[in-house]
Amino acid sequence: MKAGQLTDVCTYHGEGPIWDAPAGVLRWVDMLQGDIVTLTPAGEIHRRHVGAIAAAMRTRAAGGLVVAVEHGFVLIDGDGRIGPERAAFTDPGCRMNEGGVDRQGRFFCGSMPYDQAGPRGVLYRFDPGGDITVVLSGVTISNGIAWSADGERMYYIDSPTHRVDVFDYDPAAGMPSGRRALALVDPGHGQPDGMALDAEGGLWVAIFGGHAVHRYAPDGKLDAVVELPASQVTACAFGGEHLGELYITTSRENLPPGTEPQAGAVFQVTPGVRGLPAGTFAG
Repeated sequence: MKAGQLTDVCTYHGEGPIWDAPAGVLRWVDMLQGDIVTLTPAGEIHRRHVGAIAAAMRTRAAGGLVVAVEHGFVLIDGDGRIGPERAAFTDPGCRMNEGGVDRQGRFFCGSMPYDQAGPRGVLYRFDPGGDITVVLSGVTISNGIAWSADGERMYYIDSPTHRVDVFDYDPAAGMPSGRRALALVDPGHGQPDGMALDAEGGLWVAIFGGHAVHRYAPDGKLDAVVELPASQVTACAFGGEHLGELYITTSRENLPPGTEPQAGAVFQVTPGVRGLPAGTFAG
C-alpha cells in the first residue's frame, strides 16, 4: 500500500494523531513547537499553543482534551480553557513523548531524555482523579502504547529496543505485568515509533527512518506495509466516520535542507480494515 499526502507540510515534528469523534476532526501535535494542530472538515489547519512541548493527547469524557506537556499533564475543557499543569517530574533533561488511554479511561504517557542517552525515561499513569503513578521505569524513548479491545493486554514500544512488547494488563489496578516481545523490527528498516490497533487485533506501527508503517498480526508476524515518501514516520491513528482511514504523521526534524520535501505533512491511506476506537480519558 502507498499512503497519499493529506495536508501541506505543516509541522516540524508531527506526532500523536487522534480522531476527535465528538468534534469530527483530526488532531495531532507539532511536538517540539508545543502546538496542537487540527484539520477541520473544510481542510483548514488550526494551531493551539499549549507549552514548550505538546507530547500527546486524548479526548475527555467531560469534553475537551487531556494533554501531556513537557513535564506533566494539563486538561483543556470543552470551551478551550487550559488548566494548570500537573507535574509528573522536574528533570530538565527529560520530556514527555507519547501516550494513550486504557479502556478504563486512564491516561498513560512516557518520558524520554532529550539527548536520548540511557534508560532515564519513565512511563506514568495519570488517573481521572489527578493522581500520577509510575508504571514502568528504565526506558529510553517511550513511544507507542495501546490496549486490546478487552483491555487485558497492553502493547508498548521503547524505540531503541526495536521491539513491540506485550504485557498482561490488570484493568482494576491499572498495572501491566509479564512483559515479553511480540514483534521485532529489523534495525535496517528503522525504529518502531507510534502505534494504533485495528478491530481485528492487528498492530499498525510507524517506522521512524523507514518510510513506512508496518502492520503486525496478533501473533507478531509482519503482514502488511504502507509506504510513504517521507522517511521519518512518527505515528498513526484510525479515524473518519467509521474509523476506516489511517492517518500518519511525519517529521522533518534534523533533515538536511532541501531533502524530503513532503516531510512534516500528514498522510492518509484506506487500509481495508477498521480501527479499534482509542480510549477516552474519564476525567
